Amino acid sequence: MNEAHFHLIVNHLPIVGVLIGLLVLFIGFILNKPQLKVTALGIFIFSAVASVAAFYSGEGAEDIVENITGISETLIHTHEAYAERFFTSILVLGFVSVVTMFLKIESPKYAKYGFMLILVLSVLSTVLAKYVGTSGGEIRHTEIRTDTTLIEIYSHDDSEDY
Repeated sequence: MNEAHFHLIVNHLPIVGVLIGLLVLFIGFILNKPQLKVTALGIFIFSAVASVAAFYSGEGAEDIVENITGISETLIHTHEAYAERFFTSILVLGFVSVVTMFLKIESPKYAKYGFMLILVLSVLSTVLAKYVGTSGGEIRHTEIRTDTTLIEIYSHDDSEDY
């Protein structure tokens, strides 16, 4: 297994994890179930840990795919920029989840503020997850690219022939 393969395996964990965590947290708020909210914290912590593997395997994956014909350097750099933002947001979300978990145990009356902050951070992280996932998929999946992306790739490929 090379780094590109490893990246493809682990990159879905934080993206899907943050979405599942947000849904569990939201249901926990609606049903007023503290157990669901704490479960969401665990999902966010797992997603943050998984994001470390996804983020740091990205550079090796780039080294492999950038030499493949039809791969756009622009798409890779766009994905990288979104990945940096998502990585930062999910690490903050994971840290605040750990703090909130301890608050829930030690000082439950203050934990509600942590859960509110986590709700905001998880929505932000989910939005960023959408962009990092889509931009990563566009690197190899031509069927999800926009017309302007295709124009950029074809004009880039043609300029190399001359």
